[in-house]
Amino acid sequence: MFEMSLQNKKIIIIPFLLLLIIAFAWLIALHGLLIALMGIAIPVGLLLLFALFKNPERGIWVLFGINYIVLGLTRYLPGSLGLIIDSMLVLIHLAVFFKYFHDKDIYKKARNPLMLLAALWYSYALFQLVNPEAVSRVAWFYAMRGVALHMLLTIPLVLMFLDTPEKLSKFFHLWMFFALLGVMKGMMQKFIGPDPWEQAWLDGGGSLTHVLFGKLRVFSFFSDAGQFGAAMGHAGVVFTVLALTTTKNISRIVYGLAAAIFFYGMLISGTRGAIAVPLGGFMLYLILSKNIRLIAIGSIAGMAFYIFIFHTHIGQGNYDIARLRTAFDKDNPSLQVRLENQRKLKSYMASKPLGGGIGSSGNWGQRFSPNTFLANTPTDSWYVMIWAEQGIIGLALHLGILFFIILRSSWVILFKIKNKWLRNRMIALVCGIFGIMAASYGNGILGQMPTGLIIYMSMAFLFMSEKMEDQLKNRIKMKTISENSSTNP
Repeated sequence: MFEMSLQNKKIIIIPFLLLLIIAFAWLIALHGLLIALMGIAIPVGLLLLFALFKNPERGIWVLFGINYIVLGLTRYLPGSLGLIIDSMLVLIHLAVFFKYFHDKDIYKKARNPLMLLAALWYSYALFQLVNPEAVSRVAWFYAMRGVALHMLLTIPLVLMFLDTPEKLSKFFHLWMFFALLGVMKGMMQKFIGPDPWEQAWLDGGGSLTHVLFGKLRVFSFFSDAGQFGAAMGHAGVVFTVLALTTTKNISRIVYGLAAAIFFYGMLISGTRGAIAVPLGGFMLYLILSKNIRLIAIGSIAGMAFYIFIFHTHIGQGNYDIARLRTAFDKDNPSLQVRLENQRKLKSYMASKPLGGGIGSSGNWGQRFSPNTFLANTPTDSWYVMIWAEQGIIGLALHLGILFFIILRSSWVILFKIKNKWLRNRMIALVCGIFGIMAASYGNGILGQMPTGLIIYMSMAFLFMSEKMEDQLKNRIKMKTISENSSTNP
């Protein structure tokens, strides 16, 4: 079988790159930058498509990266770029179907209790199509993607292709890389200012929620400051846990510095509700640590934080700290408005156990059913949105699934996982999920990009923890046998 040498590869690749550069320059001169980018994107997209069908796992990692930045790109490029995530998920599943058409063993890996939960939740979302209260079926198509479809499509891919400790490590490293990019972009907005496209977005209405008292709420390349703050709090919790539990000094320093940077990103977002992520995440960490000394230290730290927020004025001259304090003010006007909206919804929802239909509230409601009560009553919270759109039945099912995942994962961590390396990473993931669950009461973040996809991937890793421990046990066993055979020839 003929194999191309490195020299032959260079002979082909270098002229190809030169032609690409010339074509790019010609397109810019003739049609402008946007058309040039589109012209280059087509062949690059075809190459990526070929690579995806050859190795579906690559598609999952590409999906992770796109998921992190795609909503920010909408400020620079026209169109519904969020559909790229759906298209990528479908393409990866098609690639799996064709590549493993004669090898069905790959699908056995997806036989997992988590898949049943994802299928159950999607089935209820599908049932919402016949909800008599639903005003728009088109709104259902758009809104159900983040609510249920992404969960259903993401989880089996992780179960099938990312089922080793090495893939778990890669997940953490890739997450840290993109989260650091997010903070860097946020710091550019804070200290240099928004770029022209971001300023245009602010001038077009974004400033109403993102410029308060002359101060910018940093949003980085996320959809908004709320999502940015929660995502940074999420990453901060996960990498703090890794820093506290790792045994390697270099890793401890890297994870610790990264976590500090992420919490700084959370602070400059001006998102008060994001503070619930570390509060919820670290509370669960103290429970799972089973370490009396750590619980005592955590309790002291929690008390110190309480005193700092409620009984001192330290740092009050700093806008970010002053705004953070308002998150705990029960008389805050913003909180009172939210509570009033919830009282209105409670009265309206009393006779609607199935809700008003997926996509009936928020932006989708404003777009597809603008003259309805739900479209004109802000939900603010992820859970209030689920309640308004899918009723008390949907909310109970949703919370039941989420808490089952947390409780089941915590039980496995406490009583089943013995490998410290794996156990610590599972603790980090479950604490991150719980932190996002806590913050989702105040903001609609759980199913939004990029948090949603990371949460679903985290869930899949948690439900594979016992499988990964078996792999690690077998490796240790094989290593021991190998060492014994070498010392006893």
